[in-house]
Parts: sequence; structure tokens; C-alpha cells
Amino acid sequence: MMSKKEFIELVELRTKLASVFPFLTALCYSFILFKEINVLNMCLFFVGMLSFDMATTVMNNLMDYVKAKNSDYRDHHNVIGTSSLTVKKAWQVFGILFAVAAVFGIILVARTNILLLMVGALCFFIGVFYTFGPIPISRMPLGEVLSGFTMGFGIFWITVFLNVPEGTVFAGVQLDGSILTMQLDLVAQLKVLLLSLPLVCTIANIMLSNNICDLETDITNHRYTLVYYIGKKQALVLYQVLYAIAFGAILLAVLLGTAPWILLGVLVAGVPVYKHIQQFKAVQEKKTTFALAIKNMVMIHSLQAVLLFVAVLFFN
Repeated sequence: MMSKKEFIELVELRTKLASVFPFLTALCYSFILFKEINVLNMCLFFVGMLSFDMATTVMNNLMDYVKAKNSDYRDHHNVIGTSSLTVKKAWQVFGILFAVAAVFGIILVARTNILLLMVGALCFFIGVFYTFGPIPISRMPLGEVLSGFTMGFGIFWITVFLNVPEGTVFAGVQLDGSILTMQLDLVAQLKVLLLSLPLVCTIANIMLSNNICDLETDITNHRYTLVYYIGKKQALVLYQVLYAIAFGAILLAVLLGTAPWILLGVLVAGVPVYKHIQQFKAVQEKKTTFALAIKNMVMIHSLQAVLLFVAVLFFN
């Protein structure tokens, strides 16, 4: 029987803020845009989203354990090797979580539009094959980009999509016989892309900083990430650029009137983020400085969520 502690470690519950922040941020933006929230859709999506996020984490830990070339990593660092968990038990947990996510996803498709099935299937594909398969995405120079895009933009877009009031054109697909017709409000799509860009960047930076810290270990395990191809020096430059884009996107969204002016307050987080960047540039170590990327994301998007909530209460 798996203990509660083992389950929490297997699904890495502490990392789920990376999916919760896009959800909360998009929830606030949805209310600002549409003046209403579809509560049932949000409850269904939150459970499904969290279940799938945990399922992909279990798959990640499973594949890292099974494919590890380094016995020290497998036996002393991977959660399966350091606990009483077995590969079979981990697969069972993955299957249950994946099934829950799939069922809730199908219910949401039935309540909305077939386009959600297409977007959801793409997210499922990226999530599963991030670490599964002969050439997983995580072992290619695509992991940072796709993880940031799937969680930062994907969750954000789906949250907004599920709150679109009936009769409002945002995005949709109609199947009439063999004719597939798609409707898109291109301006709305660009707004969602701009609003989600800070999340894309901060989530991508968590993956990037993790891969910078793990470069030597990854090489011994035949895991060739973006950091391997561009080198640590350029990876650290990219790390800084992504934060600059995140803050720049917030500023641009306010200037264009896409986001409320109160979000300019998020820019004050730039000071501690800059200090954290300097610390990470000095030392790239999993046990000490990797957590700075998580702290940066929490700081930026906690402040963003609070300010958006204030905007919803007092300026909407």
C-alpha cells in the first residue's frame, strides 16, 4: 500500500503551482473579459488538469528510473529508487490519474466544442511523450519550449475557452458531413497569447534551470537537452532573456489596454528576480539555486493573481 508521503513525492505535488498559476490567472482574465465564470466547467477542468499534470510527473519519474544509465541516480535520487515503490505500482498510479483526466476531458468536450478535443489531445500527446517513447521530448532540445507553451499557454487558453459565454465567437469547430469549419477570433487569440506569455517564459525557465543544473548527470544518462546543444553560457543568457520577455509582455499588455493598469505593480518583482538571476549565474546547483526559478515564478504570478483579483473586485 502506497503511503501518502510516497504519493506526494511521486507526483511531486510541490511543483503543481506551474499548472495552478496559469489556471488562476486565466480565470481572473476570463471574468474581466466576459463578466462571468462557468463554475461547473472550471471545477471539471481543474480536477482534470491537476490529474493529468500529476500523471505526467509520474510518467517522468518512471521513465527516468527505467532509462537511467547512472545507477547512483536511479537508486539514490529517483523517487522510485529511494522509496518502497515498485515500477508496477507507479504504472498503476499513472493509469488511474490519466483515466481521471481523460474522463473529465471528455465531459468538457461534450459540454463545449470538438475543438477542445483537438487541443486536449495535443496537450495529452506532449505530456505523455515528454518522457515516454524511444526518443522522448525531454531528451531533445524541445523540452523547455514545449513545457512552457503547453502549461503556460495551453492551460491559459483552455481556461478562457471554457468560460466563453454562449453566442460569443472565440474559437470553435463545426463538422458538417466531411466539411470541417473553424471559427477563430484572431484578435482574441493574440490577446490570450500576449497575456499568457509571462507564464510561458517563467515555466520554461524552471525547465531550463533544471537542465542547466543537471547537464553533467543528463549527459551520463544520454539525455541531450537544449542546454547540451547551446552550452551553459548561452543557456544562462536565454534564462535572463526569458525573464525580460515576461516583464516586457506584462508592460505591453497594459500599454495596449489588454490588461488592467494595476498589473504594472508586477514590475516591482523585477528587483528580487534580478537578484535571483545573479545568484543563479554565479552557482548552478540543484540543491541550492535551482529553487530560485520556482521562487521567481511564484513571486511574479502570485503578485499578478492578487492584482488581477483586485482589478476584478474594484475596477471591473
